[in-house]
Amino acid sequence: MRILSGIQPSGTLHLGNYFGMMQPAIALQEKGEAFYFIADYHSMTSLFDANERRKNSLDVALDFLACGLDPKKSVFFRQSDVPEVCELAWLLSTLTPMSMLEKAHSFKDKSAKGIPINHGLFAYPVLMAADILIYDSNVVPVGQDQKQHVEMTRDIAVKFNETYGETFVIPEPQIKGETAKVPGLDGEKMSKSYGNTLEIFGEEKLLRKKVMGIKMDSRTPEEPKPDAEKNLAIELLKLVAPAETAKDFENRLRAGGLGYGDLKKGLFEHYWNHFAEARKKRAELAANLDYVNSVLADGATKARALAQKVLKRARKASGLE
Repeated sequence: MRILSGIQPSGTLHLGNYFGMMQPAIALQEKGEAFYFIADYHSMTSLFDANERRKNSLDVALDFLACGLDPKKSVFFRQSDVPEVCELAWLLSTLTPMSMLEKAHSFKDKSAKGIPINHGLFAYPVLMAADILIYDSNVVPVGQDQKQHVEMTRDIAVKFNETYGETFVIPEPQIKGETAKVPGLDGEKMSKSYGNTLEIFGEEKLLRKKVMGIKMDSRTPEEPKPDAEKNLAIELLKLVAPAETAKDFENRLRAGGLGYGDLKKGLFEHYWNHFAEARKKRAELAANLDYVNSVLADGATKARALAQKVLKRARKASGLE
């Protein structure tokens, strides 16, 4: 089984990235041949500062390795170090209906919020399809918001196979249901685009301020909250605290007597402790960048060797060779 997933270096990584993609991806490296990449081509749809892209790409590498990605078990690389993916994206785009792209959540949601749309964002699902298909991927671990794009990949692959003969492996999405959609600090989906994130490796004082600034309703601490399970702090606490601890906070909030301030303090402490070991490992990696760069270079060599074989297969099937 070959597993494929990527993450954009478009900003500081947050809890949504970790629970939606990173954690399930790291777990899967024990179950198959894992290919994980830093999606720097994709970041170009929304990030237009070259130096920031370089910095973010390095930060993603540090974050992913600190959180448990093992280069002995996974192929880890920068997307742009495998340029063959862009050629495959063109081959796939010639069979991708405009109507399909117009239905993509990534396009519709950002357009509805007034975020400027460029062709790269509109065609995002085609490049994502190329990312997946060029490594003969079987399983794609994604957050709920990306499930549609994997389904589009399947449709595009089937269309290519029907048109030119069996060429691509048809991939399957794998959703971690209970944490696939992580709420942001405003209750909406956590996303850098919406500015509602809680970073994995942020500065302690700033992160504490963010958590303590989560808005709550006007009920007093003494009032029972029968809807405690819907409280945003409780939802986040369930991600970073032991199950029994999160349940205790929820029960206390439901019964009355737990103030929102104490709830948010508890959330921050458990959040901070959850990533304590990863913060230590990240600092060690940051002090040894030669090692980090060698991991990415080795990963790119392995990934490109496979990509070239699959692209050649697609070129031959479609009459380019």
